[in-house]
Amino acid sequence: MDERSALLNYRLSSISTEEPSSHGATATHGKSPRTKKLSTFLGVVVPTLLAMFSVVLFLRVGFVVGQSGLYETIGMLVLAYFIISMTVLSVCAISTNGALDAGGAYYMISRALGPEFGGSIGIMFFLANVCGSALYILGLVEAIVDMFGFSPDQEGKHGLHVLPQSYWYEFLYGTVLLLICLLVCLVGASIYAKATFLIFIVVMVVLITVFVSFFAVKERTIFINNGNNSNLTGNFTGFKLSTLKNNLYPSYTTDYTTKKMMTFATVFAVMFNGCTGIMAGSNMSGDLKNPSYSIPRGTITAVIFTYIIYNLLALMTCCTCDRTLLLNDYSFLRDINIWSPFVTIGIYCSTLSASMSNLIGASRILYALAKDELFGILLKPAKKTSRGGNPWVSVIMSWFLVQLVLFAGKLNTIAAIVTIFFLLVYAAVGLACLALEWASAPNFRPTFRYFTWYTCILGILGCVVMMFLIQPIYASASIAFMLILLLCLHYVAPSHGWGFISQALIFHQVRKYLLMLDVRKDHVKFWRPQVLLLVSNPYNHQNLITFTNDLKKSGLFVLGHVSLDELDTLPSDPLQTQSDSWLQLVDELEIKAFVNLTLSDSVRHGAQQLLFISGLGSMRPNTVVLGFYTRSTPEELLKSDEELETHGSSSFTFSAAGFKPSRENFSPWEYVAIISDSIKMSKNVVLARYFSEFNRYSVRGKETYIDVWPLNLLRPDSTAYVDTCSLFLLQMACVLNMVRSWKKATLRLFLCIETESGLRGQEVKLKQLLKDLRIKASIQTVVWDSVVALHWHKQAPTDSEASEEAYLNFPNNSSRISNDYLHAVNQMILGQNALSPPIVRFLYLPRPPADTSVYTRFLHQLETITRNLGPTLLIHGTNPVTSTEL
Repeated sequence: MDERSALLNYRLSSISTEEPSSHGATATHGKSPRTKKLSTFLGVVVPTLLAMFSVVLFLRVGFVVGQSGLYETIGMLVLAYFIISMTVLSVCAISTNGALDAGGAYYMISRALGPEFGGSIGIMFFLANVCGSALYILGLVEAIVDMFGFSPDQEGKHGLHVLPQSYWYEFLYGTVLLLICLLVCLVGASIYAKATFLIFIVVMVVLITVFVSFFAVKERTIFINNGNNSNLTGNFTGFKLSTLKNNLYPSYTTDYTTKKMMTFATVFAVMFNGCTGIMAGSNMSGDLKNPSYSIPRGTITAVIFTYIIYNLLALMTCCTCDRTLLLNDYSFLRDINIWSPFVTIGIYCSTLSASMSNLIGASRILYALAKDELFGILLKPAKKTSRGGNPWVSVIMSWFLVQLVLFAGKLNTIAAIVTIFFLLVYAAVGLACLALEWASAPNFRPTFRYFTWYTCILGILGCVVMMFLIQPIYASASIAFMLILLLCLHYVAPSHGWGFISQALIFHQVRKYLLMLDVRKDHVKFWRPQVLLLVSNPYNHQNLITFTNDLKKSGLFVLGHVSLDELDTLPSDPLQTQSDSWLQLVDELEIKAFVNLTLSDSVRHGAQQLLFISGLGSMRPNTVVLGFYTRSTPEELLKSDEELETHGSSSFTFSAAGFKPSRENFSPWEYVAIISDSIKMSKNVVLARYFSEFNRYSVRGKETYIDVWPLNLLRPDSTAYVDTCSLFLLQMACVLNMVRSWKKATLRLFLCIETESGLRGQEVKLKQLLKDLRIKASIQTVVWDSVVALHWHKQAPTDSEASEEAYLNFPNNSSRISNDYLHAVNQMILGQNALSPPIVRFLYLPRPPADTSVYTRFLHQLETITRNLGPTLLIHGTNPVTSTEL
């Protein structure tokens, strides 16, 4: 399915599920789909407000103000809301850039950063919601026990204190409360929205009574019974300047619930839980009428409102309550209220609602993970839904994990880990938005524009810094766990067509650096092989492909292929469908290569096209590799495909099943013409022969050799070992020897000399050259008097040879070579491997003759010299590639 059809399907599904038909009902066919029906207020504002108020509003304001003082409390609020505000801007940007589905932050991150990052962050967000739900349940248990509980050391029940108080009893109370949340969430999102709306009304009424109480209630002394000191008292002084002055500065002490010493970081961890509800509305993205409209407006409204309320409540608390009351009675708002049951009801309602919000949020994230099948069969049951579309299995799985977290026992015990989980998710949301912004993708066009990459970075840095300030061990462990998940998903997660932001970012950066890579600034010191390998049927050239991947070391590697056809006679370009097969081959062989295909009327013209168009900017191939031509007669073209080892013998096209050969005549003359064309374009040329016999695993042997013959064997009268082509030959052998799998191989350099020629001094010069080039190689001296004697300078042609003299002549009659000489050279090379045959040989490739009429004879000479040599490379270099300078 292409992008247009996907977009069309999306539009049609949107119309069929949301727009009314002419009869006033939803237009459906058969079974009606689940309808998204929550508005901005019910679906986003109300859940977000309740999640952000929750425990901190009624149970931890006194704790924060009492421990940190007014100044640090305001500073904490500014810092916390700065972090979440930067995150909210990123959430708003992503949520307005396209259609959202169930999963909230997970959906945003996974579709922006890809399945690996999205899946790992999704699990972290799921765990954050699970722990958050447990935290609110524990806060509610704490409030219930404080109001109705009595400890075992007390004499008996009195007044309202009728509930037994111990670890296991509190666990039981939490289990019952969690069961209530489970039942509501199992019914579905609609009943949850109605329940939260009623709770929202109650919480707002209670909040109004709290603010009224600061003014209406007169000064009073409050007896504190926190289980530690039954004779302790605190004072509600009303608005007094002395009370405000006493509460301005921090006074960190032991927390009476956990018996641990408090610090700025631990108090901030508890306080920040009042800000972690910003995703409550985003988590409902799958149940909203218009997520892209509702999420930004509803979330920003809730954030602004809660920030104002928290600051006003902190200020009024500092002005009216002494420090003893704040530090030892976390439910002091109930004791100073005009009617104490109001606050009790508010605590119960807000914490219960926040717990339900996190539980239903966790279930929606788990459901989204299951739908995306990132974890295979592990989450397969979580995809099951009720008739109304409620993922009830995900709800039950989430409830079970929350039940396990309840064993923690105290709210402050898990506050830090909950905060770190949420901070990690917020940082990931900021990273997703930053990546989309930096990628400059044309389709990233969010309607919400009040953000920049600066806000994304500030949000990310704020989250990461606070994670490590709160609890470095928990933060490190969380990041490590996320990275492990990321690696696992990288290897096991199925491929998805969501689009990967990494590809957009890489494209953006590569384009920038390609423009900076100026070909005019190239220097020979930094030369590296950049290879274009011309292949016909790649499945018959796998050994050559993998070997060339080693030969290019860290340079560019392009696989080129010519399909013989005329585009005028075809309905569409056949290369489009062939590309996938080639890319699949690259993956299977685990090579680092690009693929370049072309369509042409002949192999030579196609090769010219590939030489012209391959690469971009300075990233262009400088070396052409071809398989050796071995079929020179029409009869040989009838041989089986398994015997094929040439680029030029046939041209190939593909079938839908893969690579299917289609035989076309390809002459020896055309093959040599391709070599000549490449050299004219200043490309180095490498001809590879017998690589069907190459075994890459033999390189791992103890004694392996790479043989180099740097002399032009077709010109025995030329004794130069240091021309451009010879040095290029040495460089390529050295490059191969530098590859990790070839480092144990030994370079053997063969020096051909004549007994009476006085050329033994060549060996000394060659050793000095190798030393200057920093090439480690052993020099093997070969006396070849008997071979040179067969050269035409030493032996006049016989009558039988005279008849073909014209055919053997090269330009200007400068090199007439007998077949006897060619066979002798071949036997000389073979004779050097009697005891230790090499893995591969490097031979000098002369430039093709200027006279095109003798191309076939030239190819015959190359074939004779390399006959039965095993894996062999004939190499011609056109430009200097070595340097002795630093």
